Amino acid sequence: MEVKLIGIDLAKSVFQLCGINQAGKVVFNRQVRRDRLCDVLRTYPSTPIAMEACFSAHHWGRTFQAMGHPVRLIPPQHVKPFVRVNKSDACDALAICEAAQRPGLHGVAVKSVEQQDLQALHRLRQRYISQRTQAANQLRGLAAEYGVIFPKQLQQLRSQLPEALEDGDNGLSPVARETLALLGEELQGLDQKIQRTQTRLVELARHCESWKRLQSIPGYGPIVAAAVVAAAGSGQQFRNGREFAAWLGLVPRQSGTGGKVRLLGITKNGDRYLRALMIHGARAAVRWAPRRNDALGHWVQNLQHRRGHNKAVVALANKCARIAWAVLAGREEFDMTKAFARA
Repeated sequence: MEVKLIGIDLAKSVFQLCGINQAGKVVFNRQVRRDRLCDVLRTYPSTPIAMEACFSAHHWGRTFQAMGHPVRLIPPQHVKPFVRVNKSDACDALAICEAAQRPGLHGVAVKSVEQQDLQALHRLRQRYISQRTQAANQLRGLAAEYGVIFPKQLQQLRSQLPEALEDGDNGLSPVARETLALLGEELQGLDQKIQRTQTRLVELARHCESWKRLQSIPGYGPIVAAAVVAAAGSGQQFRNGREFAAWLGLVPRQSGTGGKVRLLGITKNGDRYLRALMIHGARAAVRWAPRRNDALGHWVQNLQHRRGHNKAVVALANKCARIAWAVLAGREEFDMTKAFARA
């Protein structure tokens, strides 16, 4: 019996394969070990394969595409509603098949190796920044127990820490001085790691043409542009800029009934790291908007007067996300006259 679709529940060693025919009936639903997976799939040439967009999905997606299989990656939250009464690998594989047949479901594009390289560096940078924040907060908290107060800014913390360690009259005990010195060394080491990671990130992204074009957008520096390339690639998986902004969670949440629709705050769907970078970039652009005598400056200032600073920042992040999609998909430079209408 001909197999129309194969759903694979991914794992480390043992994979669950579920095949269905044109009528939607299960042809097989069995386990396959990792070293036998490709051999089994070669017996079903050009058969579409569906998987959850989870652990190792992009690796297997590239592998199956090279074998000639169309691949569809399904977000896990869209697979869960199709899981039947009991959860098992067989039920999960069948649910993947059923979810993959939904016509309006938006899948995940298979990432290239270059995209995953960029994303790996971003994830490493994110962890280093989180550890640096933790170390700085611990340093401030421990010092405050001895009556020594450091400012919130990292730059001032770095400059004032050596003075506090050398001051013999500030109430720090020898053990406290040693502890704060160790935390200071940890901060310095994390600063160096972050800088090395960012340098490598820029070196890797420099070979991507879309990375250069994205930096023409207000608020998009080397780091933000590299994150967009790593997450969206060419942007062809999105039909328009609004779909890309909705994928990032930058569009308003809607609540409506009886023909009455209310727009709430942003949905915060998607990659929170990329969304945070975009909002930080928009915040920087809004900060310098009063000094700009162009369409962007007038657009931002008018929006600030009407809706306030924070909403203007998120609105600019939303607008720039749509511009980023146009730059990626259209392969053209950012044009101020097209993006912002002068008030």
